[in-house]
Amino acid sequence: MTISARLTVMLLLSVFSPATISATVDQSINDENGLRGWHFRADNIEIELIQRLPDQTRAMLMKHRFSPAVIEQLAQSCMFQTIIRNISDADSGQVVTIDQSQWRIHHNGREQGIMLKEPLLESWGVDDADDAARLVVRWGMFPTRQEYLASDYNWGLTAFGLPPGTRFDLDVSWGVGGVQHTGRIPAIVCAPDVDTLK
Repeated sequence: MTISARLTVMLLLSVFSPATISATVDQSINDENGLRGWHFRADNIEIELIQRLPDQTRAMLMKHRFSPAVIEQLAQSCMFQTIIRNISDADSGQVVTIDQSQWRIHHNGREQGIMLKEPLLESWGVDDADDAARLVVRWGMFPTRQEYLASDYNWGLTAFGLPPGTRFDLDVSWGVGGVQHTGRIPAIVCAPDVDTLK
């Protein structure tokens, strides 16, 4: 990815212990396609969010047996490619745990959770998606809960349930050694519903 715009913001994270740690949030723009990204880095963890156009999600889902309503539901749900890494030294033995059900969106003075794949899958009837289509969501969307050994990483899609073009702040949380940490990624923007950005 070519980065044409980069902004680093130093943040102090609130931690449920006497210690505080710092983090950075970098913003980037891909010169080739105009998609924006947010890269959060703290002592043990990196979280990267990269915009997906609604048409990218539509194109992926139209190859499978989803109903038109489900395709639009997901296309309009503010999808991001998400990458999470445990950046602890490989010999440290530090395990990072993620529970996305604890992540909180702040938008228009309200707080809400993100879209999780388990309740999403449970909400669909037999006419909404066949078994093979459900596997696309089960394996394509980011795991709600996961543990990362030192140097482990994973990637997948994360849906925030907001309309295209929406701006929001995201509080992320993770655990290390039984201590829960939180940090904020500010001013995230859902991709607009357009054919292309560039």
